[in-house]
Amino acid sequence: MTHAMNTVVERELELKLILSPERSIPVPARLSYLTNDPFAVHIAFHISSENPVNWTFARELLVEGVFRPCGHGDVRVWPTKVDGRSVVLMALSSPDGDALLEAPAAQVSAWLERTLRAVPPGSEAEQLGIDDGLAELLAPTPADDLWLRDPWPSDESQDGE
Repeated sequence: MTHAMNTVVERELELKLILSPERSIPVPARLSYLTNDPFAVHIAFHISSENPVNWTFARELLVEGVFRPCGHGDVRVWPTKVDGRSVVLMALSSPDGDALLEAPAAQVSAWLERTLRAVPPGSEAEQLGIDDGLAELLAPTPADDLWLRDPWPSDESQDGE
């Protein structure tokens, strides 16, 4: 089975956690995309806790959210302007709470562009190698010959016991 090497496309950037219309705090974050998980994007938020807070959602959602509002439920993404700057807003909801984050649109778009070059849209399933994996699973192997032999060989020993 031919597997493309796993490629990781990462970008460190500073997001803003919007606390109120007047107040936000900087949140260092890492955007990660793994070609062996081609449908998803991963964001690690480095907040004042021991471990980063990790979110994973569909790459398609973020790609679309750069251009128009999309998503519902736990993850919603939409573009807007703040003080003349293009930004992408991400509303994240979990049982632990809700967060509204602002990301610089140019940096997010540049990173997404790199992920789309690594795995073009529509080719994600090929990247997973599902067809190759099935073919490999179903291919005959030398062990299959064992199943074709008589499971109860004669009592005559082959090795002179």
